[in-house]
Amino acid sequence: MLAAQLAYVTLIVSDSDAAATVLQRDFGLTRSECTLGASGSRVPVLHVGDSALVLVEPRDPFVQEDAYLGVHHIALGVADVSAAANVAVTAGVAIAEPATADGVNGGLRLCLDPVATAGVKTHVVECAGFDTAAAHGDDPPLAGGMRISHQQTRRHMVQRLDHIGVASADNAMAIDTFANRLGFAVESTQTDTEVQIAVESFTSDKYGVVYHNRPAEPVGGLRVAFITIGDCELEFLQDFDPRPETHVAHGQAGTTRQDRGAIARYVSSRGPGLHHLAFKVSDADSALEALQEAGHTLIDTVGRPGSRRSHIGFVHPKSLYGVLLHVVQRDEV
Repeated sequence: MLAAQLAYVTLIVSDSDAAATVLQRDFGLTRSECTLGASGSRVPVLHVGDSALVLVEPRDPFVQEDAYLGVHHIALGVADVSAAANVAVTAGVAIAEPATADGVNGGLRLCLDPVATAGVKTHVVECAGFDTAAAHGDDPPLAGGMRISHQQTRRHMVQRLDHIGVASADNAMAIDTFANRLGFAVESTQTDTEVQIAVESFTSDKYGVVYHNRPAEPVGGLRVAFITIGDCELEFLQDFDPRPETHVAHGQAGTTRQDRGAIARYVSSRGPGLHHLAFKVSDADSALEALQEAGHTLIDTVGRPGSRRSHIGFVHPKSLYGVLLHVVQRDEV
């Protein structure tokens, strides 16, 4: 078993300082900075729950010159990277790159083989030396020295990361790797399906009206598995609809069918991998309203049903410099 917590999530954004300002100003996250050992870059860190978001711009050596915007990798924090490497190899999880001192603030990190982790780019790192005082400070300063009040930041304060979405090609493999081999807990599994029901009516002036429902026809679906790492989950989303790929209607509010189409397109074009972030909030509708008032482009202007009896709403990635994100309101069970 790999004794690890989620140290941070690395995001590739088109403008790291601007993205950090938005996450600080409009989501109430607290900002500090770290140095990337691979490049020497000084980059923003946004603290969320027990973890953090590290914001990197495209082609920085820290992300191995990857240019895709969005969620790049997760970092599992351990006390001993070498011992963790032995655990992974013994469990049959291959290592792509050995440990080097090019991690956050010069710490050790090694990279697991994404083929062995169901497409999830996973680094194992020494526990990140982030500025914990900054993480819990009061009224953090924004760019230009502007400050925001407790009332503003806590109006729709993000409680923590709810989950990190993964476009999956094989949920069984993901469970085998992260649960059976590395020892993380399966929080739950479920199937999300959207169906259409055609209704026929037979109307007669003598015999009245008869209605007949045709069998339900699935129009989109996902198999979902949640695996707990730290204070959030990896959410593996696998297309299970046997029909041809569903068209994604851009510019319209999301649906289960839309979600299924987005995941299918992602896996088809880029392969399985990290797809989006989800922030846990107390009131999704209030958070979406506040984000819209702040000028964000929303995919969902009001909350809609999501996995785990949740109420969710997506923010368009152009508002977050290339990162797809949604808010989640749900009760713990």
